[in-house]
Amino acid sequence: MAKKKNTMSRRKFIGNSCAALGYTTLFSSLINLKAMAAAATDNSAIIPYGGDYKALVCLMLSGGNDSFNMLIPKGNNEYSEYATTRSNLAIPQNDILQINPNTSDGRVFGLHPQLADMQQLFEGGNLAFLSNVGTLVEPSTKSDIRNNLVKTPLGLFSHSDQSQQWQTGNPGERSNIGWGGKIADLVQSMNSSENISMNISLRGTNIFQRGDQITPYTIKNSGSVGINGYGGNGFFNELKTDALNSMLEKDYQDIYKNTYKNTVKASNDANLAFQSAVDGVQDFITPLPEDNNLAEQLRMVAKTIGARDTLGFSRQIFFVEIGGFDNHDELLLSHGDNLKEVNDALSYFNSLMFELNTNDCVTTFSVSDFSRTLTSNGNGTDHAWGGNAFMMGGAVNGKEIYGDYPTLALDSDLDLRNGILVPTTAADLYMAELALWFGVSRSDLNMVLPNLSNFYDTNSGTAPLGFMNIT
Repeated sequence: MAKKKNTMSRRKFIGNSCAALGYTTLFSSLINLKAMAAAATDNSAIIPYGGDYKALVCLMLSGGNDSFNMLIPKGNNEYSEYATTRSNLAIPQNDILQINPNTSDGRVFGLHPQLADMQQLFEGGNLAFLSNVGTLVEPSTKSDIRNNLVKTPLGLFSHSDQSQQWQTGNPGERSNIGWGGKIADLVQSMNSSENISMNISLRGTNIFQRGDQITPYTIKNSGSVGINGYGGNGFFNELKTDALNSMLEKDYQDIYKNTYKNTVKASNDANLAFQSAVDGVQDFITPLPEDNNLAEQLRMVAKTIGARDTLGFSRQIFFVEIGGFDNHDELLLSHGDNLKEVNDALSYFNSLMFELNTNDCVTTFSVSDFSRTLTSNGNGTDHAWGGNAFMMGGAVNGKEIYGDYPTLALDSDLDLRNGILVPTTAADLYMAELALWFGVSRSDLNMVLPNLSNFYDTNSGTAPLGFMNIT
């Protein structure tokens, strides 16, 4: 039997669709509001700032990075201590890539053999490390903790709690507001953009970028997340585009429908503007590493930075993430593969920053749930506490190891048990240093980090740690 020819016109399709589904249902079927809601941020009080540009790129190493196999003792005495404690998980001494900090306490350190590019970044002064940093509510010693004399972070050793606390900067309570979001609330007036949030995430919604006023604008490695099929080619995409445009151009007497329509329209306009801006950035010369999702995320970060003038940004905060660090088993293989991806992605991103002439303006920093036990559980490691982080960019006072690299001998004054180290540097100091460089005033630091006064006097006139070139 011959098929009946479809004679429905676009006008009839739009009318029938609206009548059958209702406006709200059709909107919901066409629009990913969760991914687009942040695009409609209300910046009605924007004050043009003009001039410099700064961006923070938060790199989340999800699962708990075994960071004492990232930054490793290499000198004979300290390596012997490391090898004894780490047993079958120790990296061979001759494989460790030596680094030469400007400031030395006599010990020799190096990096995991998969971090050759990071070694070069460090030696070139574009990368630094921070040792034995972790979430703390107040200064704590092993004795204080064992005798319950200090308040410790909620849910210590828990993935969900510790990941959240690194993002909130408030380990004494559970919160859904992040320190990156609080910073954005304070400095958003530096941007002239009215429709797109300054906080942009490549890995969906997150607590770190959520403030009281600001929510993250989530994008994909390929760019903005818009309305499926909107503006696309093909009969049904064209019908869908016409239908949506018809709805967005209409004024509704119902205040709720009108507000909903305006929100969707602002989101759609922001999506189109964002994608047009990043598509207008010239292709990069540096080749993208193959099969490297983190590099793909950082490529879109770079494209967004390249479009900063078009989009109207003087300040931006980005969130990228790589998972797979919860290595209870097969640590040496899995951890090495993850570090290789990080190494290649950071080297690539560093090159892109030089292509854009923004290396001095962009600071990338790592966070993780926690470090891992120094002792082996057989073929992997378990959840621990204090660990090592890194910072990259032209504004970083590089080629240094900040904080206090601990002794890795078991039963030390920092070892709670099984190589779980009490942090000697509070994460608050790490975050405060980045916030100051970004433009947060000293008087506002305690609002961003509620426990900071337990570790740092904001009136001291000195930097919290000194790893940033704060002008």
